[in-house]
Amino acid sequence: MERLHLFIYSPFGLLLYLSVLAAADASEPSVDFNRDIRPILSDRCFACHGPDGDKREAGLRLDKRTSATSESDSGTVAIVPGKPSESHLLYRITSADPDIVMPPPHINKTILPDEAEILKRWITQGAVYRNHWAFEPIKRPAVPNTVMREHGAWVKNNIDQFILRRLEAAGMSPNPEASRVTLARRLSLDLTGMPPTPATIDAFLDDTSNDAFDTYVDALLSDPHFGERMAIEWLDAARYADSHGYQTDSSRSNWPWRDWVIHAYNNNLPFDQFTIHQIAGDMLENPTRDQIVATGFNRNHRINGEGGIIAEEWRVETIIDRVETTGQTWLGLSIGCARCHDHKYDPISQKEFYALFSIFNNVPETGTIMGSQNRSGGNSDPLLYLPSPQQEQKLDAFQQAVKDAESSFSTANASLAPRLAVWEDSARDAMKQKDEIWKTIEPLQVISTGGAQFRRHKDATWFVEGANPPHDTYEIQLAVPTQGIGGVRLEVLPHESLTNGGFGRGGNGNIVVSGIELELEVAGKGARTPITLSRAEADYEQAGWPATSVLKKASKKERGWAIEGHLIDKHHPRKLAVFPPETVPVPGNDTRLVIRIRQDAIKGHSFGRFRLALTSHDPTVLGVSGLTLSDTLKKVIHTPRDERSADQQRLLEKHYKTVDGPLLLAQQTLEDSKKRVEAFRNALPSAMVMKEGPTRDAFLLMRGEYDARGEKVEASLPAFLPKAEGRSINRLALAKWIVQRNNPLTARVWVNRMWERFFGTGLCATSENLGSQSEYPSHPELLDWLAMEFIESGWDMKHVIRMLVTSATYRQRADITAQKLDLDPANRLLSRSPRLRLQAESLRDAALVASGLLVPTIGGPSVRPWMPDGVWDE
Repeated sequence: MERLHLFIYSPFGLLLYLSVLAAADASEPSVDFNRDIRPILSDRCFACHGPDGDKREAGLRLDKRTSATSESDSGTVAIVPGKPSESHLLYRITSADPDIVMPPPHINKTILPDEAEILKRWITQGAVYRNHWAFEPIKRPAVPNTVMREHGAWVKNNIDQFILRRLEAAGMSPNPEASRVTLARRLSLDLTGMPPTPATIDAFLDDTSNDAFDTYVDALLSDPHFGERMAIEWLDAARYADSHGYQTDSSRSNWPWRDWVIHAYNNNLPFDQFTIHQIAGDMLENPTRDQIVATGFNRNHRINGEGGIIAEEWRVETIIDRVETTGQTWLGLSIGCARCHDHKYDPISQKEFYALFSIFNNVPETGTIMGSQNRSGGNSDPLLYLPSPQQEQKLDAFQQAVKDAESSFSTANASLAPRLAVWEDSARDAMKQKDEIWKTIEPLQVISTGGAQFRRHKDATWFVEGANPPHDTYEIQLAVPTQGIGGVRLEVLPHESLTNGGFGRGGNGNIVVSGIELELEVAGKGARTPITLSRAEADYEQAGWPATSVLKKASKKERGWAIEGHLIDKHHPRKLAVFPPETVPVPGNDTRLVIRIRQDAIKGHSFGRFRLALTSHDPTVLGVSGLTLSDTLKKVIHTPRDERSADQQRLLEKHYKTVDGPLLLAQQTLEDSKKRVEAFRNALPSAMVMKEGPTRDAFLLMRGEYDARGEKVEASLPAFLPKAEGRSINRLALAKWIVQRNNPLTARVWVNRMWERFFGTGLCATSENLGSQSEYPSHPELLDWLAMEFIESGWDMKHVIRMLVTSATYRQRADITAQKLDLDPANRLLSRSPRLRLQAESLRDAALVASGLLVPTIGGPSVRPWMPDGVWDE
């Protein structure tokens, strides 16, 4: 009679195991180290007597037979094969003395009597050690032949052969096949994450052919939503998120990697390529854009942008995260336990951890890469922009504009000398001016768009009277002076007749000038030519209401020039000057200058008394009150050129570069062109990707602290696993090693997680950990058969999934009998279909499908959940 090798490591599981053994065979059963002994030693003993030499007690190592059977530091021998009475291990674990018993009572991991009996039996049988089952090479076991058994007709494929053999050995039988409607719904939810439509179910029910079930499965495997459903667990393993995870949790863009995963599943990319592309796609020869995007797997870590962080500390944390995540996802190992010390359970030393760290140590953490290959060469930074072909063309045009602007700027800079000479003469003439630089003007006409009237006083100021609209615009027309226009100055003055003795006609006495516009008009023709103003300055500005805001249309942030005219102690004249970019040519005597002063930002804030002045001098030497040149500059300008020192000439040139029109225009054009490129690029889709940078030295970090460097380490792989093919060890070598045919972990990890995906629990229940702390598989031979099938199929993911869901094991009804509940409460033997709850995503999508609200679009930026207005006000 075949024995039931069922083991769930817990007191209940152990008792169940022993009772099944006793029922199966009255003779003493053979003890298997991996199934029966390692779980006890690993859980209770390895923390103090395992691989971690720094923390090992009494020099006793129980994970190795040579150490366990040798004399320890205390002079005792823990295990004497064949002689349990001489084995100190049994003496210590069965002692009633709290000072002697092991494990120590304070750690609350007592070895139960039944467990002690198993250890005694194992020692009696010779204390045979075996390597951990998951670290052993994968071999394809023979498929059991159950055709002639009682339920042989139930079998659909080889998976069922393994399942049926175990069921019958336990005296159990499988459930009948579920109804077709149930199967249609089960398959659709499992493979696409959404319920089938009524039309889909009807078509499935109407198909009476022998391959109807297979046809339905194939249709679901070809459904675009298959990739979405399968990506869920992978995104969880990769710690995918649409935000950084720290402080304000800012948004980030890595959805192109998410879309890559979806398409990889849909296109059935072989798992070995799926692996290599994600770990080191950028290191392939002439990598495609998709292969580079795939490396976003190791960019899904949290990103800390807090002020005051230590850059090196968080760089180290990021690399450690990549080591841990890569090991967990592909190898099913808790590699991160070796960050601070040798692993307590698995044969991974701290030095080996930092040898893996070294593999990721050369990846830079900041910067950008353009999406096309010709742009990515030589750049080693992680943000990859992904423009479409049309966007590439537009971006090329913008970048060409930058090159042109750079050329124009260079030209303007190179031709500076002759313009500087002209400017010096102009500045010198202005300094010789005996009269006022700013000259009061006499308008030809002053009108108000709001209907106000204007009255001139002897001091050339104008009073505004009559109608007082909430918003007003004053328009002043005057003859253009023959010397030209260098600038216009508005002077507003207080008066006791105005509100609060201030400046305004209403409100609180304050005023707001929201805009000033200059135009040239040829009399009789009506057409007006705008004059572009280059700058604005005032002798007084209210905080938040700068003079420069009069050059553009009022906005919420800068609504105009205000002067705190409502404050009594500040009732003195205010001056505001605006300057055109250069002297305006004079077309003739019939040309008028139109000055339009807008006051439409704040209701009731129009000024009531003002005066206007013009200047014909070069605006680059002028300020609101006169010449702006410093005494030092004036001295330099008055010094003949051939008598100036080099420092004087440099000072003059430095100042002139801040006022030279052609140079400033070229500089502004260049800055605008660069901003246009940056704005366009920032609007492009992007993904965080990996890129190899300059080689960095790596060190063992004491206690895992970033700044506590120990010995230098070189990149290498854990010694207990097969060696990598090839010589140098880098990310690409690591990726290829992970999917080497002789790597015992990768295929087992993936098929185990697929089993968990469709049956609720993996063949090894601890799917996150296949190391020494893992549960022994319920069907170890089936696990290895599936792993080898996966490898030999060419790492074909859909092939394995298809085998799982077309098996009779998967098709069973979920009914449970009292007998089955008693013999196998956790359904580890698969005598029925598991009753699985829908995941959150599938539950949401099922509701959306039923309501007709689901948007089936695949890919693109993530959609954020609806939030009420003001939810973030706090």
